[in-house]
Amino acid sequence: MTDKGSPDPAVITPEARGPREPSLLDALIPVVTLIGLIGLTIALFGTDATGGPLQVALFVSATVAALVALKNGHSVARVREATIGGISSALAAVFILLAVGALIGAWNMAGTIPTVVYYGVGLLNAAWFYPATAIVCGLVGLAIGSSWTTAATLGVAFVALAPLVGANPAIAAGAVISGAYFGDKMTPISETTVLVPSLVGNVTTNQHIGAMVWTSGPAVILAIIGFTILGLLTPPEGAFEPALVQEELSRHFNISLVNFAPLLLLVFFSVRRMPPFLSIFGCAIFGAVLAVFTQPEAVAAFVDDPSAGPVSVAIQAIYTALATGFVSNTGNETIDALFSRGGMDSMLYTIWLVLGALSFAAIMESAGFLERLVRPVLAAAKSTGRLIASVIATCIGLNVIAGDQYVAIVMPSRIYRAEFAKRGLTPRMLSRAVEDSGTVTSPLVPWNSCGAYMAGVLGVATAAYLPYAFFNLLSPLISLIYGFTGFRIEHIEPADPADPADSEPLPEGGIA
Repeated sequence: MTDKGSPDPAVITPEARGPREPSLLDALIPVVTLIGLIGLTIALFGTDATGGPLQVALFVSATVAALVALKNGHSVARVREATIGGISSALAAVFILLAVGALIGAWNMAGTIPTVVYYGVGLLNAAWFYPATAIVCGLVGLAIGSSWTTAATLGVAFVALAPLVGANPAIAAGAVISGAYFGDKMTPISETTVLVPSLVGNVTTNQHIGAMVWTSGPAVILAIIGFTILGLLTPPEGAFEPALVQEELSRHFNISLVNFAPLLLLVFFSVRRMPPFLSIFGCAIFGAVLAVFTQPEAVAAFVDDPSAGPVSVAIQAIYTALATGFVSNTGNETIDALFSRGGMDSMLYTIWLVLGALSFAAIMESAGFLERLVRPVLAAAKSTGRLIASVIATCIGLNVIAGDQYVAIVMPSRIYRAEFAKRGLTPRMLSRAVEDSGTVTSPLVPWNSCGAYMAGVLGVATAAYLPYAFFNLLSPLISLIYGFTGFRIEHIEPADPADPADSEPLPEGGIA
């Protein structure tokens, strides 16, 4: 006989019992589906996979993850809310992507990017083009604290400049990403550099940067050496005449230092820590308006409407460059191909990719699948080297599975911090390992938000630049070597396993 206030156990519904703990098989089914579909998609479509097929694969994988979650007792409402929450977390990135598309179109029309290319042709020797690209992007990344902004401004210019000096655009893109991510990691005004130590706890941003010097320093030096060797071993394709290139550019654009004004304004906004969307979109609008005054011939050729008056031409040019990008109509095929880019609509495939990846990640995280996958990895980490290797593997795995850099740095920072404390490893050993793997490998995954962004902005497929992103490939490797050799591994008094501060439970879903 049961109490009248208690439900009969025989008639308790699955919803009343709540979701059950996922098994390893439950967690693996969506991942295996994702890997299989992505492999099939890339095999069939190659570098064109990001034009739609890869997005379909991600949404199918998200559907499979949702079905497994429902089987485990999660309600439809919970799965729906998790998906909406995951997509909502990307809205800031979506707006930035749209702003960057507008900026590229406006800056091409304003002559900003052509002017950077003009002076770059005169200053850069083809043999030293790759290391110079990495160094300049690294310095800019340090100054403004954003790999995305660095790639969207100077990165675009360097990749456009590559074919003019006989260089390989894929290698140039690898150099841009290497420099931009080094600068992003090593400055105290970078989002991830501030976020990671705050998640780990008991480590300041400056202490975190001090630890990363020992891994990022050798990685960037080796990367620059690698780019130097590539530049010396791969001679320019065809005869490179800087004066002829500059003459051709000056025939079709009014080259002037005034054209640098939008770039300088963006640097100013970045240093002042203005919101990224407002900074980028504001500079896009400024560049588009500036083009009306500095590039009247290019603007008129772009609109190509002889019956329209000057005001109508100006308004049409501004709207079109921001919305669908600038189209160069010089008659020179090389110049037209280089500077006919940008527009908000150029980022729609990238946004579609990000939404698919985050939908999958949100369901995986909400249903407990990600935490279930990490658990056996942590249990197998018996030594310091294996523990750091586990952090690196988890971060890289989450970049692949979750498709989002923030999931790849937040979740490991929270999951592993108690274990590092119990083993007597300083907190900044964990924060360094997370940044050396979670942050820098994100642009190497085509469906990751960072990989999709870099490919969309630079116009080079992720698979094409991946072998040349030396800094991003070397950073986790060097961190791994340090872990197993014990070099620059710092120890403290092991924490008491019973200390509640070290056993703080993860928030629902596993991440903050």
